[in-house]
Amino acid sequence: MDLKTSSEEGVDKQFATTLVRGLEILRCFTPEEPSLANRDLVRRTGLPKATVSRFTYTLVKVGYLKTEPQSGRYRLGSAVLSLSYPMLAAIAARQLARPAMDELADYTQGSVSMGIRDRLDIVYIETSRGRSVFSSRMADIGMSHPMIASAIGRAYLCACTPDERSALINEIRIKTPEQWACHGAAVEKSLANFQTLGFCVSYGDLRPETYAVAVPLRRFPNSEIIVLNCVLQAFQVKDGRLETDIGPRLVALARSLDLAGTS
Repeated sequence: MDLKTSSEEGVDKQFATTLVRGLEILRCFTPEEPSLANRDLVRRTGLPKATVSRFTYTLVKVGYLKTEPQSGRYRLGSAVLSLSYPMLAAIAARQLARPAMDELADYTQGSVSMGIRDRLDIVYIETSRGRSVFSSRMADIGMSHPMIASAIGRAYLCACTPDERSALINEIRIKTPEQWACHGAAVEKSLANFQTLGFCVSYGDLRPETYAVAVPLRRFPNSEIIVLNCVLQAFQVKDGRLETDIGPRLVALARSLDLAGTS
């Protein structure tokens, strides 16, 4: 993530590069690395050390970062969570879908999640987990997956208009060529299979131990694409179960939300 090579910089005079750089500092933190030092942020962003120090100081002052007392490293602050709540609260589909998602999660002993696009990823905005020791490790709100490497991302692509899909795939090819080399064939297969199945499947494409099926909700005019998935541990899935059982159940769930007027 080298922000100095941003395609927007120097092209769009309305584009606030300084603001983007500050926000990208926040995106460096992950569940695997929740604590980062300035030197880590310098390495991840490609920004000068002095610039990173100024940004982290400011982000701490306004509550988007906090400092670990002993190490001096940074973690995300509570203001980040507060910032996301108004957006989540405005998505009515989350509340409407929750009972049916809970029911399907319990039936499958897996996880059922709802996601939207975040650049070239899909981020979970709602999730239900079955009463299983394995399902607790599968999903949580805020988790994201690369679009083309996951069933839920491919379902998103299936819901796009041809022009939208072409533009997205082209962007993925240019910005993440290694992902396209690994998953491009699976994307093409999913797009073809969606026409007959009505859903997308993944057999360990993202992680070998997890299988998934995904479907988009019906898209209303001028509305965001919302997608659903069901994720299971590989050992839970007998041959054909995704196609003959879980996929049709997820399609039925999506249709019930469509009939309820979800947008």
